Amino acid sequence: MNWGKQVIALRQKVLKERPLIHHITNLVVTNLTANVTLAVGASPVMAYAREEVADMSRLARAVVLNMGTLTADEVEAMLLAGQAANAAGIPVIFDPVGAGATPFRTATAQRIIRELHIDILRGNASEIAAVSGFGGQTKGVDAGEISVPAGQMARQVARDLSTVVVVTGATDYISDGERLIAVDNGHAMLTAVTGTGCSATSVIAAFRAVEADGVAAGAAALAYYGLAAEHAAATSRGPASFQVALLDALYNLEGEELARGVKIREL
Repeated sequence: MNWGKQVIALRQKVLKERPLIHHITNLVVTNLTANVTLAVGASPVMAYAREEVADMSRLARAVVLNMGTLTADEVEAMLLAGQAANAAGIPVIFDPVGAGATPFRTATAQRIIRELHIDILRGNASEIAAVSGFGGQTKGVDAGEISVPAGQMARQVARDLSTVVVVTGATDYISDGERLIAVDNGHAMLTAVTGTGCSATSVIAAFRAVEADGVAAGAAALAYYGLAAEHAAATSRGPASFQVALLDALYNLEGEELARGVKIREL
């Protein structure tokens, strides 16, 4: 596959179709993820009330479930939204933020995976390990140590759960249980701003909304997002200017500059 052309094509498709992405996400990152979704060219909506989440999900092209600031009410809203999306054939992208940090988070993530069809599961290595039985330990919402290579884990968990698994880190890995893709784009400054991992999930959702192949959507989205981070880091002086520059880079990055810069490997 010519990944440069694939990333350009999906980027243009998002811009043309402006898919609505319904988020049930955490309070810390709502503003950033909404602005990232807009910068990519998609349309964000954040609806949390149990009375409307199912209706909103049915209007969307993809649904993001993110359990960063978890409450019992939010869990029930996520399940209602996910059930409605599943019934309508709308992809659900799940970000198990902080899984492995507390029993409540781990059990909730496992319940969501058990009760819903998850189209793409996106997390850092310790979160994916915690929800899948690999025993990862999470430091708050940050990645901890795992005992197996992230790529190997992505492939095995994808097989076990019959879904697409995205493990993000210095190198990102995307697998459906058979194919395994590595993305080498990105920058360490992403770890200096809260919400950048959650924002990556939103970009993946936007690309998945216009592309049926979750592996292709995940790889293209992360390469584009990581390359935008590289561009942003080159012009920023610290976390505050990096966040602003990241939004600008996501908004402006397309065409041959995007095609030449993506670093995607098929393993």
